[in-house]
Amino acid sequence: MISITQRGLIAAIAGLLLFGGCATVPPGNKPTSSESPPVLCPPPSIPPPSPPVHPPVTQNLRPADWSALPGWQDDQLVSAWNTWLQSCNALKAKPQWQVVCAAAAGLQPGDNETVRAYFQTWFNVYQSLQPDGSAQGLVTGYYEPLLNGSRIPSPDYPVPLYRAPPDLLDIDLSSVYPELKHMRLRGRLQGNKIVPYWNRADIDGNERPLAGNELVWVDDPVEAFFLQIQGSGRIHLTDGTMMQVGYANQNGYPYRAIGHVLVQRGELKLEQASMQNIKAWGRAHPQQLPELLSQNPSYVFFKELPDSSGPLGALGLPLTGGRSIAVDARAIPLGAPVWLATTRPQSDAPMDLLVMAQDTGGAIHGNVRADFYFGFGDAAGKQAGKMKQQGQMWVLLPKTMVVDTPQAQAAGQ
Repeated sequence: MISITQRGLIAAIAGLLLFGGCATVPPGNKPTSSESPPVLCPPPSIPPPSPPVHPPVTQNLRPADWSALPGWQDDQLVSAWNTWLQSCNALKAKPQWQVVCAAAAGLQPGDNETVRAYFQTWFNVYQSLQPDGSAQGLVTGYYEPLLNGSRIPSPDYPVPLYRAPPDLLDIDLSSVYPELKHMRLRGRLQGNKIVPYWNRADIDGNERPLAGNELVWVDDPVEAFFLQIQGSGRIHLTDGTMMQVGYANQNGYPYRAIGHVLVQRGELKLEQASMQNIKAWGRAHPQQLPELLSQNPSYVFFKELPDSSGPLGALGLPLTGGRSIAVDARAIPLGAPVWLATTRPQSDAPMDLLVMAQDTGGAIHGNVRADFYFGFGDAAGKQAGKMKQQGQMWVLLPKTMVVDTPQAQAAGQ
């Protein structure tokens, strides 16, 4: 039981530092298919799914049948297999995922039916629902951009990207207040007090409190801003080399979409609030741009990454264009396969496919919320900038898990 004094302290700290959520891993076990999936024999060393042994975690998940997944029989599942193996690199050490990842390691599927049989043999499917029970949510897009930059500042490269600053405090109070274990508190010391960290207006203002902590300089403030939204990218340097940068930390403030600000101010119509149109507005109004950008107090810090096959997601593994998504990890377990049913950017054409929940994002909140990773470069950026579609999500969880669904709770009452 938390005392009134403790509650007051928790509220004060949370209000002071502004926090975001961290991941939880829900389990579940109920068979969800009335159909008989194709038989897929596991390697001899892998036992079939056994009764669940892990404690239940409540989620807004509704048991579903495989036949409920739009396009499940039509997706080119083989092209998602390597992305699933990437997830297993992060999941295989977790007891709830060991069996299914071991079974995957023993397969070399050459066709879609083998992949489909694997998932239907080892997994149950659950539809992710909003708190009010509705199934629809928002699907946006992101990509890995290419910027022009320099390791030294100049009039041509005046915009800094910063490393994670050494005075940024990342505070963990979960040992004292377990209810805060999924919250990240950030701040800085001012004398003997912890205060909120610098916001975007502070960091980019005349005082430049992070001067000396620059990682690289780029040529365009609009591109630098959207790089922070994407979380990673590549920078073509003046010496001809390519630098890859990725997310290192964040200043603790919630994300605010500047597209919404422009719509509220009457600068853009709602249907015009795409990344491309926001960039065009910024370049057409350079004097007003700093004030607009400051409306989003969130600020992302970067680190230089070794060359890899793609940007690193929240699991520390490379993302796959067209098969990775960012999710709210409080609702969808990181690494899990997800069936995403949505439509293509600014279109009614179905986009139903198997993806992996391999990333998170400051603007990705909710049980039915996904950010679809389109890949690298301008073509991917054009698609990502237009992606703002409605969609539904189904989570695939091992049969050895327990999911304490609302239906299960009702049955136990």
